[in-house]
Amino acid sequence: MVCSIVKKGVLGAALSAGALYLAFGTLAPTYMRTAFHKVRHSAKDAVPVQFEIDVARDQIAALEPAILENRETLARSEVDVEHLDREIATIKTNLEKERKGMVALRENLKTGDMKLAKNSSVSYTTDEVRGALAQRLDHYNNVKKILENREATLKARKEAVVAARAKLADMAAQRESLATKLEAIQAQLESIQTAADKNEFHFDDSALARAKQSVSDLERRLEVKARVAAMEGNFPGAALNLSPEPGRDVVKEFDEQFTAPESGTAPKTGDKSL
Repeated sequence: MVCSIVKKGVLGAALSAGALYLAFGTLAPTYMRTAFHKVRHSAKDAVPVQFEIDVARDQIAALEPAILENRETLARSEVDVEHLDREIATIKTNLEKERKGMVALRENLKTGDMKLAKNSSVSYTTDEVRGALAQRLDHYNNVKKILENREATLKARKEAVVAARAKLADMAAQRESLATKLEAIQAQLESIQTAADKNEFHFDDSALARAKQSVSDLERRLEVKARVAAMEGNFPGAALNLSPEPGRDVVKEFDEQFTAPESGTAPKTGDKSL
């Protein structure tokens, strides 16, 4: 049953992909991505601003436990560094004492005085003193290696503490900055909402726009009709009178007004010369 459903889903996806490829060709993936981004942005724009402010406030508040935890970790690291620093100082002190003891044994071997302590009646052989010097020298070298490792560890821990302290301070500062910006956004949103609530007048400009469009359309229709009438020479009250007045010699009037005499004088219009 489940396999059948999965097969149908895979088949449906394959058919959809094939249909998109047939419709858009190689541009199908680009169209798919563009459509996905547009849908995602449209969905995000539909989310109320106050809701996103609340989400951001919760995210900023969630930083507090992490900051507190890192503070505690930093404090423990600082204490460890201080203890390691004191331990290293103690090791150095002990090594110095050991070095002085070996110098004394070497001096005993040099002078031949096999008494390892002043006013002591116990005397040792040369081989015993050499054995004691060898044992102490080996111990000194082993402790010296431990000291070098501890100093390297101390250096690394100090660097980590300095970096962690800077990181923690930066995180706390950024959290405060984000909180301040968010409060400013909240105040701006409230100001906008207050201004909108105070506005008692809500005009519907769409009705006015429709009326303007209707008048404009009527003006254009009348202008078109007027131009058509002008082209046809058929304006109201301007009908052509094709019959001249009785007894009027129109040809003579035209010749007298527009035809020049043969003598070359200027044409006449009525009794006045041009």
